Amino acid sequence: MTAGESFDRLDDDDYPAYTMGRAAEMLGTTQGFLRAVGEARLITPLRSEGGHRRYSRYQLRIAARARELVDQGTPIEAACRIVILEDQLEEAQRINAEYRHAAASETPATAG
Repeated sequence: MTAGESFDRLDDDDYPAYTMGRAAEMLGTTQGFLRAVGEARLITPLRSEGGHRRYSRYQLRIAARARELVDQGTPIEAACRIVILEDQLEEAQRINAEYRHAAASETPATAG
């Protein structure tokens, strides 16, 4: 990349990351909102080699959910806490489903 050349996302297909400006644009919000969710510890931006903030698709999904709650009148700190709990619940349900599936696939030995 040459001096003066800009880019909207890192070209890592496994983990694309968007600049703060592009991320805010994709969410239909402001950079200030992204800073606020960062201050509430909902998302921690990645850093590029130049130290610029970058946001992954997962982080954008999380921030978008927080934005929905804020738009409905929920204070930003509470919205961030709600999103964190929702994410933890989703993960717990996924793990529970995996354990249930594994337990169901185990068949007891039959006496012969």
